[in-house]
Amino acid sequence: MAFGSFESEVGAPRAEINMVPLIDVMLVLLVIFMVTASVSQAVKLQLPRASTAPMQTPPDPLRIAIDAARQPHWNGEPITREALTERLTTLGRDKPESEIQLLADESVPYGDVAKLIADAAQAGLTRIQFVTKPDAIRH
Repeated sequence: MAFGSFESEVGAPRAEINMVPLIDVMLVLLVIFMVTASVSQAVKLQLPRASTAPMQTPPDPLRIAIDAARQPHWNGEPITREALTERLTTLGRDKPESEIQLLADESVPYGDVAKLIADAAQAGLTRIQFVTKPDAIRH
């Protein structure tokens, strides 16, 4: 009986995994991948040459402001709401890529700003930037 004995059987086979064949197979696969990767050739392309065009200065953006009295301004000039809508429609028809910088006083209701944005979008002007002043500049 083998209970409690610390003696091992001398003739018992040991179970171990032979790693040499596994390493051989992996090295063969590595060599095959290296050979096939170097054999594949790059596609030859004739790429177009880049030409240097004269730099075009972008047009000055249109500045639309709404002051605390809810009065719209077109590039610093006071304008009525109807004339503003008319000018936006004309600008959208002539230059739909124009940029609009929107300045609104913090006391202006959001509805007035939303109406102005809707008028610009209806005219085809979708490049609208909101301009704010940093806290250091405000008085």
